[in-house]
Amino acid sequence: MLEFSKKVLNKVSFDKKLFKKELQKSIRWVSQKELSHLKIWALTTFSQYKNIILEVFDQVS
Repeated sequence: MLEFSKKVLNKVSFDKKLFKKELQKSIRWVSQKELSHLKIWALTTFSQYKNIILEVFDQVS
């Protein structure tokens, strides 16, 4: 599911609201083990959405 989530996030990265929605879904789909990989990948790939990414991951913790 991690690779699928990456593909989806890449495709919706043009829209901030859609990106946030899909990131929230992705967090529910991936395993606990993959969660940290998703966070690191998202922060490095989409640095322009850093605040959104941290906000969404903070809701999980």
